[in-house]
Order: sequence, then structure tokens, then C-alpha cells
Amino acid sequence: MGRAMYRTLRVCSNSGAYEAIPDTNRPLDLVRVRQTLESEGVAVVDARVMLIAAMDVEVTISRTGRLLFKTRDERAAQRCFDRLRPLLGPDAAPASTGSRRSNPESSAPQGSG
Repeated sequence: MGRAMYRTLRVCSNSGAYEAIPDTNRPLDLVRVRQTLESEGVAVVDARVMLIAAMDVEVTISRTGRLLFKTRDERAAQRCFDRLRPLLGPDAAPASTGSRRSNPESSAPQGSG
């Protein structure tokens, strides 16, 4: 059961959302994450390989730990990330927001899970 550490929240390459990509290549335990979110009153759709959480903005949580905040509002994405981060576990570190486009190398798949 790996936990991810995040350093940046940044604009996605299509500029339609914000993303946080974990520093580590350890998969999240989506069952545990779903249970934690639901215990906090967050509605969650379990799509088996990812969770879709109805927070202030819709958040997709992948098994690899990638978080996708479906909003163009940087502040809303940051607020949502700040709320979500402690629910993912103690190893999820504070994120700094970087309003830069994704580097293709940094958004490459982190491996299969």
C-alpha cells in the first residue's frame, strides 16, 4: 500500500485542468482512498482503475497516484488539493502551485500498476 508525495500542482497540457503527479512510483490503494473519502462525506465513483471524487471540483484519482482537478480555476484546484492531500495519507507533502505547462517527459506514464 504505497503513498505518494506531491511537490507541484500544475496546469495540464490542455490547460483545461490542473494535475498533481506523485514523486514516487508506488500505486495508491484505491479501496482505502475510497473508504477514507466516503467517511469524510465525499461522493466517489469507483471506476476500478481510478476514482472520481465529487469535491469542490471533480477530481480523478488514478491508481498511479496522478490527481486531475477538472477546473481552470487555480485557486479552486489548490483548495481542493489542500483538502485531498491529508486524506491520501501522511506522506502526501504540501504542493506548490506552478502555472506552467506540463513537460512531456514529466507527464510520461510512471509504469503499469
